[in-house]
Amino acid sequence: MTDSQKTGLYAVAGVTGNTGAAAASVLIKSGAGVRAIVRDPKKGESWVAQGTEVAVADLGDVDALTKALRGVDGAYLLVPPDMGATDFLASRRTVVDSITAAVAASGVPHVVFLSSIGGQHKSGTGLIQTLYYGEDRLGALDTSVTFLRAAYFIENWAAVVGAVTGDGVLPTMFRADLSIPQVATGDIGRVAAEALLDGPKGKKHIIELAGPEDASPNDIAAVFGDLAARSVNVAEIPHEAQVPTAMSFGFPENVAQLFFEMHRGVESGKVGWEGGNVEFIRGTTSARDVLGAIMEAGEAQ
Repeated sequence: MTDSQKTGLYAVAGVTGNTGAAAASVLIKSGAGVRAIVRDPKKGESWVAQGTEVAVADLGDVDALTKALRGVDGAYLLVPPDMGATDFLASRRTVVDSITAAVAASGVPHVVFLSSIGGQHKSGTGLIQTLYYGEDRLGALDTSVTFLRAAYFIENWAAVVGAVTGDGVLPTMFRADLSIPQVATGDIGRVAAEALLDGPKGKKHIIELAGPEDASPNDIAAVFGDLAARSVNVAEIPHEAQVPTAMSFGFPENVAQLFFEMHRGVESGKVGWEGGNVEFIRGTTSARDVLGAIMEAGEAQ
């Protein structure tokens, strides 16, 4: 076995999404074994073809998830969003409770849990409050847990590609000149996989993860403009219009309000890094890399 080859078996949730797929792919390339956790057996077929095990489990099903986590050396777990929930926080806390119970019952020795920038705060962070709850519940277990606090996903800008390419406008709920940490989901998956392969660093370890550089909506508009070969202007959505705007796209009012609180937390700095003795990592994937791939995928459709 070479230094680049790894052993062990790791359970990975979210393999049908961006971060889980990236984490599983990195683990497979390293030579480690992967047990992909899926809700739908058909969604696991592509992973079986890559030589992985597949466990069918909903993250809200304690018994099935416990079975999926038994016998592995570590697990990458996350709380998938449910933007249609009439009570978002309550519904996601139920999933956290299920994950916590399954981790405790399964005896998995190390968990990497996807959290968020600002995850150290109990309130005032909107949607991120769910992840504070996750850190609190999992942190109380005897299991070693690595909390991976990721910055704003660069991929979130995919939602405005139509407006950018069609009208030359980048709508945003952030202030146009506000530079914020942003990170590619591929970097999140890679760092999660590396944390699993490295093993636990104490009972509780925190990694704060950003991309190679922070960026403002103005910066993102400039990148889009270069890629689309056109002028792109930022359109700030006024605070008073943000909740109604989110609801016009089909989000329930409680989710729209949580989005609003989260964006205000970013502007105030509350949704920020804890710093201190926590580990800080910058990824390698730029906004240009991510946005270019998103635009190419759109053109290919």
